[in-house]
Amino acid sequence: MATISILNRTSDRIKALFSRRPNLFITRLIEQSRLVEEGTEALTSYMKKPNNKNVALIRDYEKQADEIRRIMIDELNRTFVTPIDREDLYSLSRAIDDILDYAYSTVNEMEMLKVEPNQYLQEMADMLKLGAEEIHLAMQRIENHPSVADSHAVRAKGIENRMEELYAIAIADLFKNPENLKDVVNMMKLREIYNHMLFAVRSTEQAGNIISDIVIKFY
Repeated sequence: MATISILNRTSDRIKALFSRRPNLFITRLIEQSRLVEEGTEALTSYMKKPNNKNVALIRDYEKQADEIRRIMIDELNRTFVTPIDREDLYSLSRAIDDILDYAYSTVNEMEMLKVEPNQYLQEMADMLKLGAEEIHLAMQRIENHPSVADSHAVRAKGIENRMEELYAIAIADLFKNPENLKDVVNMMKLREIYNHMLFAVRSTEQAGNIISDIVIKFY
């Protein structure tokens, strides 16, 4: 029995020695992308039914994600050797952070400018949420299933193309036959909001590009 126990302990030690330790920085990016996904879900809820609760939710998710990013940067600064280039980790974290920053600036300005959501903004928010979901899935898969992670990154990049088309249609519709000064002011407000949404989705594309680069270089 003692021999079996010793063999079992030895086996456990060997497994521990050769088991792959989780990448701390990937873990942080998974946390960050999860918060971004939840924040964009709150954004879609706001676009369907604007209220202070959803604004506060988006702001809270944005603050939490910022804190995760600060922690990760601090850990990067204190780590001599990283399993992935620190520049790639930093850039990916920044791109993911930009998604939620733009989401919050969108609702913040809508509240300040008293802009009501329309069909275009609802569709844009849905696209942003899909892009955030793909980025989160990519981060969850990147260590053990990098090719699957890359496929999610490609999907996120594809959503940006659809957003460009929707943005062009929304802008064209916006500038159709303004009748008075009030219409012109509303046009300027909505164009600013559309731009925030466009930049948010472009950030998902940027994150997707970085994920694809990481997969090619390290996996």
